[in-house]
Amino acid sequence: MFQNMISSELLTRRMFPREEDERGAYFRDITAIIHSYPFRRLKHKTQVFFSPKNDHICTRIEHVMHVATISVTICKALGLETELAWAISLGHDLGHTPFGHTGEDIVSEFNKENGGFQHEKYSLRVVDSLINYGKGINLTFGVRDGIINHCGEIFEQHYKPDFSVKELSLLKARSSYPSTWEGVVVRASDRIAYLGRDLEDAVLLKVIKKEEIPLIVTETLGKTNSEMINTLVKDVIKHAKVNTEIGFSDKVYEAMLVLKNFNYKNIYRSNVLEEFHHFIERVLKTLWNYLGEIFSKYGYDYEKYKIEKTMLSSRFCEYLSKMENLYKGIEQTDKNVVLDYIAGMTDDYALDCVSELYLPGKFFYNFYN
Repeated sequence: MFQNMISSELLTRRMFPREEDERGAYFRDITAIIHSYPFRRLKHKTQVFFSPKNDHICTRIEHVMHVATISVTICKALGLETELAWAISLGHDLGHTPFGHTGEDIVSEFNKENGGFQHEKYSLRVVDSLINYGKGINLTFGVRDGIINHCGEIFEQHYKPDFSVKELSLLKARSSYPSTWEGVVVRASDRIAYLGRDLEDAVLLKVIKKEEIPLIVTETLGKTNSEMINTLVKDVIKHAKVNTEIGFSDKVYEAMLVLKNFNYKNIYRSNVLEEFHHFIERVLKTLWNYLGEIFSKYGYDYEKYKIEKTMLSSRFCEYLSKMENLYKGIEQTDKNVVLDYIAGMTDDYALDCVSELYLPGKFFYNFYN
C-alpha cells in the first residue's frame, strides 16, 4: 500500500561512496548519529523549559527518543522501513541551538543578513559538514532528506511525500516535504511527541492547571500525555490504512489544533517563558559579541588566544584548530565560525561561559602561566 517511488539505490546513496556492512545502510546511519557529539549534547539542550531543576522535565534528547518510538510504531503498522524512520528521528533536531526555539529566534536575528537560522536546515549542515571535525558523517539521502524536511511547526491535516530527489543543500523554505513515506511519518510524529509532553511538563511546573485544558482536548485525545500519544498514533494508523496518506481524522485533527493553540498561548508564549527571553538574549549576545571580537582580532593565530586567559577562548581556539580545513575553504566567514560554535553549545555551557567572562581574571591566571 505504501511504497516509495524512489529506488532503494537512490535513497541509500551517500554523499561519498562507502562500502556497506552487515548493519545495513540505515542502521549504520543510526549508529553514526548516536555516537556523534551533537547527539550527546542534546541531553543538556532545552526542549521548552530552560535548565529546569527537575529531572523529569523533557530535554531535547528525550524528545528525539519520543519521536523515534512514535515513528517506528507507525511504520511497523504500515509496513514501512523502521530503521529509516528511526535514523531520521534521531537526527532531526541535531541543529537546535541552546535554549530551544527562543535561542533559535535570537540566533536567527544575529544571522538575518544571511537568511536567518532554521534548525531544520542547520541539522543538515551539522550531519553533512560539522560533525567529525568538518568531515560530516556521510548519511544516506533518505535520512538527510527526512532531517531537513521534518518541520514540526506546520500543522497540516494530511501528509504525502513529494517523491523527488532534491538538492538538499539548496532548500530554502520549511514548506518542502520529505521524499519518503518514512520521512512524512517522522514529520507527523514530531507533533505527536511534543504537544502532550509539553502540556504535561507545564502542569508539573505549575505553569498551567489541569482544569484549564480545553474539554475537547481531554475528551477527544485524553487526559495524560500517554493517552494523547495513544490516541494520535492509532488515529494516524487508521487514517493511513483507509486513505493511503499520513494524517488525522477530522475530529482528532480539530482537537489537536485546539491543543496546539492552547500550548502556544499558555506555554510557549506565556509570561513565564517570555521573562526568560531577555535574559537568554543577553547571554547569547554576550557570547556572539565576545567570540566575534576575538576571532576578528586573532583569526587562526592560535597562540594569541592565550591573551584572553579564559576557558572559553581556549576551547574556541581548540575548536578552530580542529575545524580549520572547513573554515578556510569555501565556507569561510566570521559569522559562520561564531554561529556554528554558539549553536552547538548546550544551555549549561552557554551559561557557564558567560559567567566566566564576568569573573575576575586572576581566577584563571594559573591555568595559563
